Amino acid sequence: MTPETKAKIDNLIQENKIMVFMKGNKLMPQCGFSNNVVQILNTLAVPFETVDVLSDPEIRQGIKEYSNWPTIPQVYIDGQFVGGSDILIELYQNGELQQLVEVALAS
Repeated sequence: MTPETKAKIDNLIQENKIMVFMKGNKLMPQCGFSNNVVQILNTLAVPFETVDVLSDPEIRQGIKEYSNWPTIPQVYIDGQFVGGSDILIELYQNGELQQLVEVALAS
C-alpha cells in the first residue's frame, strides 16, 4: 500500500464516525454482504459514510492491508475496525452494535 493510499484511508476513518468500505454505496450496494451492512445501519437510523471500493482499486486492496482483514465490506466505528457483514449482524443481534454506535456518536 502506498503512503498516499494509507493517508487517504486514515483521513476517511478519522473524519467519519461510522465509515463503511463496501462494494457500491449506501444507495446502491453491489453485493449482498455490503447490502446487509447498509440495512443494519439504516435500521439503527444513524449517519454513516461509504466508500465504493469497486471504483478505487488502490483503496480496495489497501483497506485489506490496512485492517489485516481479507474481505469487504469493512466497518469502522469511531476510528476502530469493527468487522464485516457477519460480525455486524452478530453485534446487532446481541445489542452491542447499538451501544458502539451510541458511544461513537456521543463523543
